[in-house]
Order: sequence, then structure tokens, then C-alpha cells
Amino acid sequence: MNLSKLAIKTISSFFYIGYLPFIPGTFGSLAGLALFYLSKNNIQTHLLLVFIFIILGFLITGKAERLLNIRDARCIVIDEVSGMLLSLIFIPYDIRLVIIAFFLFRILDAFKPYPAGSLEKLKGSIGIMGDDIVAGLYTNIILQVVLRSISLKIS
Repeated sequence: MNLSKLAIKTISSFFYIGYLPFIPGTFGSLAGLALFYLSKNNIQTHLLLVFIFIILGFLITGKAERLLNIRDARCIVIDEVSGMLLSLIFIPYDIRLVIIAFFLFRILDAFKPYPAGSLEKLKGSIGIMGDDIVAGLYTNIILQVVLRSISLKIS
């Protein structure tokens, strides 16, 4: 296997986490949580990670799909890593919020509320990344609303 194919497989599967025999998407989401944990005290680092993984995801996932010759292959999990990181932008580190974000993201990723379901049907990187970006955005919006509601009630 040449270097570019190896890089595509390594990045798209987030260092082969996507090749785990069961629930690779969930493990991809957990990898996103691990990255969030590493960047939790520095919003600039977190934003940089979100940016890097979303850009990498869009650049690599379509190529991975063609390389594997499988539409939205289960082993491609950089989309879950990206979506999970996105779901935690500007969310303060609190283990309860992280757990809620994880389950909410996984639920939204599974049910694919509009427009996630429509995006998933598209070919290539947009189809692979789009639904997870939407799930991450929706998760973040819900968490932001909950956090603001709690702070209003405390005031």
C-alpha cells in the first residue's frame, strides 16, 4: 500500500479506531471526547482541533470511500470525531455536560434530524461528514440553551 493510501486509511479511521469490530462510530465519538478533554482548558486549541478535523474530514472521507469502494464505510470515523468536537464548542468542562453531549450526539447522529438525513444521502465527503456536522451543531445548540436556562434560573 502506498503512503497516500495508508494516510487516507489512518486518518479516516482515526488511527484505525474505525476498524474495531463493533460500534466503531461510538468509539470515534469517544475519541472526539478524548481530544476535547485534552483541549478543555484552552478554547483556542479546541477551536483549532475542530477546524483541523472538519477540514481533514472533508478532504479525506470522499477519498477513503473511493479507496474502500464502500459508501460511507463503517470504518470511516473521522466524521464522528469532528461532530463530537463540534458539539462541545464553548461548553465548559463538566463531566455531566460531557456525558449528556456524548449521548445527545449519538442519538442525533442515529436519528438524523433534518437536514442530516438529506445530507447523508449525498455522495462523497459531504454525505459522510454532513450528518455528523449537523448532529454536532444541534447537540451544541441544545447544550447552550440548557446552560443559559440554568444560569437564568440561578440569577
